[in-house]
Amino acid sequence: MWLKLFFLLLYFLVLFVLARFFEAIVWYETGIFATQLVDPVALSFKKLKTILECRGLGYSGLPEKKDVRELVEKSGDLMEGELYSALKEEEASESVSSTNFSGEMHFYELVEDTKDGIWLVQVIANDRSPLVGKIHWEKMVKKVSRFGIRTGTFNCSSDPRTWYCRRRGWVRSTLIMSVPQTSTSKGKVMLKEYSGRKIEVEHIFKWITAHAASRIKTIYNVEHLKEEWNKSDQYWVKIYLFANLDQPPAFFSALSIKFTGRVEFIFVNVENWNNKSYMTDIGIYNMPSYILRTPEGIYRYGNHTGEFISLQAMDSFLRSLQPEVNDLFVLSLVLVNLMAWMDLFITQGATIKRFVVLISTLGTYNSLLIISWLPVLGFLQLPYLDSFYEYSLRLLRYSNTTTLASWVRADWMFYSSHPALFLSTYLGHGLLIDYFEKKRRRSNNDEVNANNLEWLSSLWDWYTSYLFHPIASFQNFPVDSDWDEDPDLFLERLAFPDLWLHPLIPTDYIKNLPMWRFKCLGVQSEEEMSESSQDTENDSDSDTMDTFSSSKDEFDDKQSVVHSSPGRTSHCNTEACSCANSCCRSSPCERKRRSYGSHSTSEDTEPDWLTWPAGTLHCTECVVCLENFENGCLLMGLPCGHVFHQNCIVMWLAGGRHCCPVCRWPSYKKKQPYAQQQPLSNDVPS
Repeated sequence: MWLKLFFLLLYFLVLFVLARFFEAIVWYETGIFATQLVDPVALSFKKLKTILECRGLGYSGLPEKKDVRELVEKSGDLMEGELYSALKEEEASESVSSTNFSGEMHFYELVEDTKDGIWLVQVIANDRSPLVGKIHWEKMVKKVSRFGIRTGTFNCSSDPRTWYCRRRGWVRSTLIMSVPQTSTSKGKVMLKEYSGRKIEVEHIFKWITAHAASRIKTIYNVEHLKEEWNKSDQYWVKIYLFANLDQPPAFFSALSIKFTGRVEFIFVNVENWNNKSYMTDIGIYNMPSYILRTPEGIYRYGNHTGEFISLQAMDSFLRSLQPEVNDLFVLSLVLVNLMAWMDLFITQGATIKRFVVLISTLGTYNSLLIISWLPVLGFLQLPYLDSFYEYSLRLLRYSNTTTLASWVRADWMFYSSHPALFLSTYLGHGLLIDYFEKKRRRSNNDEVNANNLEWLSSLWDWYTSYLFHPIASFQNFPVDSDWDEDPDLFLERLAFPDLWLHPLIPTDYIKNLPMWRFKCLGVQSEEEMSESSQDTENDSDSDTMDTFSSSKDEFDDKQSVVHSSPGRTSHCNTEACSCANSCCRSSPCERKRRSYGSHSTSEDTEPDWLTWPAGTLHCTECVVCLENFENGCLLMGLPCGHVFHQNCIVMWLAGGRHCCPVCRWPSYKKKQPYAQQQPLSNDVPS
């Protein structure tokens, strides 16, 4: 997870640098920045009208360019970035969707139950034509959607309960506007009906903006401003608009409804003020001015990067200062999913494997995110956390009024308006991660299944292994094994979507088990020595690295060859030591002196215990094949101390039985060694 978080932070750094690079290119080609002011005199009449439409100011009664230009200047300074965004939005020919209500409940859920937004609904009465035609309605929808106003159509004839329209008094086609009735968050909603005679887009828009502006507190004189400026109430954040306008712009009114209960919007109309000395005393020198007042001080909106006079810019600015819990949840959801998608490029191997790991990671991360948010929501509702909540908001206000925060907000608006650029940079960043990850694994000689069929077959093998072998996932691995030092084993286990149910016990530990040759004490003839030496070479040649393979079929083939060899009744062709007919007793009282059979070179021949590794139990018989150890045969010991023929115990372990045949101790788990046994004496006890 930390690797994905690092790559995500690196990606954000790349986006930040890339935005500065684009700004440098624009400055080199045109000589202007996005924060550079634009002189409205140099703009055409069409561009001026586009700016007014984006700010939400009517211009129907202003036929001359001079009057339109003055209205633009009265509403706020114009920057290059705002002009570019307005022209780009105007050129976009995408049609905005409008909701068609199916009945009373649908209308109630979306319109009357919405507490923080504005709805414009066209009601079509029974057997009547709509009040606004189709063409004008489409223009109306596109115009009001810029300010977050949602639209819909309610046809009374399609409502199964036709009495709802009669109860509401909708006997003729009309327009209904839904706005919050109170200034508190999640308050009641009131419905207002359009009573104008002119059915034109501009007149309907003026009616909407007038009702929205009525919810904003308006100040007309200096005494009222003094009283409001020095008053302290429940609002910690207030934004003032000092302007020479009849009513505030539509985007300002729409934001006042969107941030109901969080931010108080105040419009100061200085159109007929003669004495403006008090505004100088409180630090207002220019008109118009957007002033944000917080307990920490005064902030002048529009002096930093990306602070345009538009709905999107001011919305992102206020969200960063006074966020809701839902805003934080959506932000965390986006970050978590961006981090989870990094798994598509970090995971190496088959394509199906990548998507399986991606789906598993997305499900895991989103589930953990939702589970972690549940106690947080309950925790924030405690009354004892009011001071903590206030200090957190104060920290957000301090950090989000800096120059760096303004750059981040400007980059957010830029990439959100260019989603193709955002996705292409994310894909390019992921491909670079994939390239370097492949290069790293090749340098470490990590084997990766690049074939989909190979990975699916290996996945099927794991599932069949789970079905036919015991679950051993919760047992411990060897203490000194390389698996504990290699974190890739943990990541490879996560690549399989089986919730760790399959018994993953690699057979590599067999290579680390002790091996030695069984020797007997005594004098041998030269012919016997040469025969023993020849057999030793044959054993060393036959015991290759294939015996340590984890494939069971290879060991089954080897076992069939061993049992099909004629005349071979033991694992070694050398002369027998014949130490005993049973396995060694581990108790000291039973370690007696052994007598050897007729095949010995002398009557007192016994095993050379000094060549045995420390911690192994002295015995002379393999309990797997029930044959005695013969001179020169290859032995292997398990961590529990029991000793067997090397071929016998390897085939036993490779068959999936990872435990000792005698004591059932796990063959991959360390065990405290037994006390070292004393070599057997040649003297027969009396």
